[in-house]
Amino acid sequence: MDQTVWTWFFVLLSFSAYLGIAIWSRAGSTNDFYVAGHDVHPTVNGMATAADWMSAASFLSMAGLIAFMGYGGSVYLMGWTGGYVLLALLLAPYLREFGKFTVPDFVGDRYYSTFARVVAVICALFVSFTYIAGQMKGVGVAFSGFLGVPFEWGIIIGMVIVFFYATLGGMKGVTYTQVVQYCVMIFAYTVPAIFISLIITGHVLPQVGFVSNVRGEDVSMLAKLNTTLTDLGFREYTSTDKSMLDVIAITGALMFGTAGLPHVIIRFFTVKNAKAARYSAGWALVFIALLYTTAPAVASFARLNFIDQVNGATYITDDVDYATEAAAITAAGGKPVPAWYKDWEKSGYLPFEDKNGDGVMQYRGPNSPDGIENEVNPNRDIFVLANPQIAALPGWVIGLVVAGGLAAALSTAAGLLMVISSAISHDLCRRTLFPMMTDKTELRVARASAAAAVVAAGLLGLFATSLPFVAQVVAFAFGLAAASLFPIIFLGIFWSRMNKEGAVFAMLSGLISTFWYIVYFKFGGGTPDQYLFGVSPEGIGFVFMFMSLAIGIGVSLITAAPPQDIVDLVEDIRIPGTREPHGIADKGMQPDRDYGEEGLAPIPAE
Repeated sequence: MDQTVWTWFFVLLSFSAYLGIAIWSRAGSTNDFYVAGHDVHPTVNGMATAADWMSAASFLSMAGLIAFMGYGGSVYLMGWTGGYVLLALLLAPYLREFGKFTVPDFVGDRYYSTFARVVAVICALFVSFTYIAGQMKGVGVAFSGFLGVPFEWGIIIGMVIVFFYATLGGMKGVTYTQVVQYCVMIFAYTVPAIFISLIITGHVLPQVGFVSNVRGEDVSMLAKLNTTLTDLGFREYTSTDKSMLDVIAITGALMFGTAGLPHVIIRFFTVKNAKAARYSAGWALVFIALLYTTAPAVASFARLNFIDQVNGATYITDDVDYATEAAAITAAGGKPVPAWYKDWEKSGYLPFEDKNGDGVMQYRGPNSPDGIENEVNPNRDIFVLANPQIAALPGWVIGLVVAGGLAAALSTAAGLLMVISSAISHDLCRRTLFPMMTDKTELRVARASAAAAVVAAGLLGLFATSLPFVAQVVAFAFGLAAASLFPIIFLGIFWSRMNKEGAVFAMLSGLISTFWYIVYFKFGGGTPDQYLFGVSPEGIGFVFMFMSLAIGIGVSLITAAPPQDIVDLVEDIRIPGTREPHGIADKGMQPDRDYGEEGLAPIPAE
């Protein structure tokens, strides 16, 4: 079978599995829809968490950014890995002990304020929709690059699939679908990496291969890549042009933003208790590490192979027969433009501009030693998808990678849609506007809001072509979460004096300042020389996080202290496993009977 047939085979097979799981795991109660009945095994939940965590940014864009940013791109690797450890160890067990499955639910009860709950809903929606825009761009890139499907139609197809398994199965369907998606992702990411590592270095483990010598040469792979890049006018791969402060800020924004990501936090409520949440966090870290430790190897192999095949190649126009022209160029001792380049060029992700009119593709850096201008501007989002083609791997490997890219984007999109759905149906409707709403009505509203979120996400995706690279869009979401949600979660757990006024001011100041900064510098004409302290939009959430923390603390100190029952509750949840189910009721507060340890009974049949 050729590459296209293999691609359709893996895509249709994986999509069929997702839909089958949705039908099998149809949610029958709000408990199933929101938290999968609290009975997911920790190992299974760890795998689902890893799939939820490793979005299109991790699968598609991170390696591409590292490939072209070199050491500077490692901020994404360090920030997202460290962020998950921070969330798993510092916050997840305490949030699970509190018994709230959404961030707004935690905020509303911890800060005894309906208004604070609504502000938290707004923050969660901002973060989720910013994040989901990146996922939709990833779906469009995968479809348009391999299957000949227009970018817009690729997004629509992806959203239809998510619509079925998210609205039908809820969190229960999403959980088991994400287990399958993780398996697809990890095979799709590691198999081509192993092949390419064997080809270039002879090592079966990519993690070892990319720091080893090139096969048949007495030079390490990274040293060869450094030399190749500097000869073409680029900086060394193992260096960066970012300031140390910006590197720290971006890493910090990604780390602390992780702790405020609603779609990750919700996963810790699908298990029975805080102990199971800690176990699932550990398993998730193992599953995440399999991909994240492979990413630097994928990045370096892709950059070296790209330069080898593209720089100095003779360009072939679309108005001649490619195969005939390529054979003629090869026979004359030349190097024709690779067929895979022509495929990606049609999708708009690999433009070529023949500036000197010699018909030869010149790939050069800003410090070009021969004075030749750069004529090739590759899109970073395509390199994981294009890597098997660049290395001339079998068609089935290419098809597997496409299915993996789609799985990465759809798994996170589904988790985000569940957050949006729960924020509207539970936090906004059930807990704020319509407190007398029945469980059955809430489930209907949840499904309706998930459907509406699918449509909104699709519309965002249709405009995603004008957005930066996927990982950078996702980094904006992390910055928003770091500045708005992390401070009030952290202080809500570890400082009992934090009150509702402090929480509201902290969230609003962090959200507004970070959102304004990102919009101004990415879409409003701001220039890098105007950056605050030299910090880019990807990292500004870390800076404004400290401002938000200070505002929250300051406002809390000059306003009334929280009620004593809240203070006692905060002291209780810092010792996971000691509080009885519905411990809030023991402190004189109204229990949240919907989402405590015991959960809900199934909705009765009509």
